Amino acid sequence: MGAWVQSLEGSAHASLVAMGLALFAAVTHAVFGALQKGRHDPWLSRGAIDFSYSLMALPVALFVVPWPEEDAWWLLGGAMLIHVGYKFCQAKAYSSGDFSVVYPIVRGLGPLVTVLAVGEVFSESYSALQWFGVLLLSGAIFSLSWFNITRATLGRRRLAVAIAWAVVTGIFVAFYTTYDAFGIRATPDPFTFLAWFFVLDGLVFPWIAFFRYRAMVHPPALLPLLGRGVIGGLVAYLSFGSVMLATRIDRVGEAAVLRETSVVFAALIGWLFLGERIGPVRAGLVGLIALGAVVVEFG
Repeated sequence: MGAWVQSLEGSAHASLVAMGLALFAAVTHAVFGALQKGRHDPWLSRGAIDFSYSLMALPVALFVVPWPEEDAWWLLGGAMLIHVGYKFCQAKAYSSGDFSVVYPIVRGLGPLVTVLAVGEVFSESYSALQWFGVLLLSGAIFSLSWFNITRATLGRRRLAVAIAWAVVTGIFVAFYTTYDAFGIRATPDPFTFLAWFFVLDGLVFPWIAFFRYRAMVHPPALLPLLGRGVIGGLVAYLSFGSVMLATRIDRVGEAAVLRETSVVFAALIGWLFLGERIGPVRAGLVGLIALGAVVVEFG
């Protein structure tokens, strides 16, 4: 598989494959966000997911993929620290506010900051039309969040806290997207980076979840929580793995923008499974998000 990915780099098919991977990541990322924000405490859900994907990735890292080179361990350690910060902020945001308010802010800020960052790190440049697409997508996502804010039942103080955590989480999204793209490009076999990332990334939050679970007066049943963790771990492989491979074989900024069409799928998930309403205004904004992604990709 590693050789196949390497053969795509710089080829005529790279852009098309990367686009498919990024859109697939968008769908699975929306599912992942809903799993973490579902009926369980988001800290517990995150801990169960991390425990599952770390344990499942361990035999692959040890016996299937090539062993990381010495420099790769430093890259993996940096990625682990960044993702711990991201997950902490994300859990705080989900604990403070509605999924329909928090998620669009995080995903709207991520591509905007990422496109700015990759211009410096990877020397990627974008046309005026593509920048219009980025602003259209991010602006529509922020507008969707604002529309949801006006209908939120949270108090003003709690809402402000949720928005603040969502903004910080969005900055972390841009940070880890850029850093991980650098890491996976610097590792000869991309699956070495992915396998060991999942092993190391799952070492911290299970302990946070464990102590939080023990402190609960009425903790949830353990078996359903672990089942959600296994499902979430598998979805995480598909979501994170897809977008990271897309950033390996094609432009990082475009993959980051396309992934944020996850807001479109998150709106559908919120409507179908979380009981959240989608009216004509939200439907129109979701359409603008999709249009912005199209402009970026084909601009």
